[in-house]
Amino acid sequence: MRGAEALLDLLFPPKCPFCGRLVGKGEAVCFACRKDLPWLEGMSVRHPVELTAGCASALRYQDKVRKAVHDYKFNGRSARSRSFGPLIARVVEEQAWHIDLVSWPSLSPKRLRNRGYDQGELLAREVGKALALPVVRTLDKEERPAQSTIEGEAARRANLLGAYTAHEPEVLRGKSVLLVDDVLTTGATLSECAGTLLLAGAERVACATLARAEKGGNRKEK
Repeated sequence: MRGAEALLDLLFPPKCPFCGRLVGKGEAVCFACRKDLPWLEGMSVRHPVELTAGCASALRYQDKVRKAVHDYKFNGRSARSRSFGPLIARVVEEQAWHIDLVSWPSLSPKRLRNRGYDQGELLAREVGKALALPVVRTLDKEERPAQSTIEGEAARRANLLGAYTAHEPEVLRGKSVLLVDDVLTTGATLSECAGTLLLAGAERVACATLARAEKGGNRKEK
């Protein structure tokens, strides 16, 4: 695996996902973006999400961050997970959470076929690698209208009600689960997933995302 990654780096030198500049070995973002991106810091890193221990996010969802995430999800830039994952892992390490396994809010089969990859799964696998934790699929999702087409938190929650089921409940019993996703918006998706996991036997659910949308900001991604 390491040899394959080294070959990919040689053929396709890693670039900053936010500006496209070449980055050094082991670096997730370039020097300029490390200084200029809208990082969340201190107490602002963690945001409350119902039924969870909170959601830790690395960045505010704006400007270059919004474009980078949009391209990652909708324009086939799946390799950006290799840069985004370590940024998420870093903020998780700053939290006083005991985590047994890493997971993600799975896409529905139709959405997965159309997109070709599950952006949450790719992020979760990179976070698990960085934190040396197992990555497990814990959720299945049935097809529902995209959250991006629905306005208002109440309507979003109603759209998600019952959409997720536990994939293998026996894996969850007594476990502390870290749910990883790209952007935290209203928190409806992560809260619904957490409720499903808790009912299936998980002891606790914490969440982490690359970015967090501010209230009143653009919420079209989730």
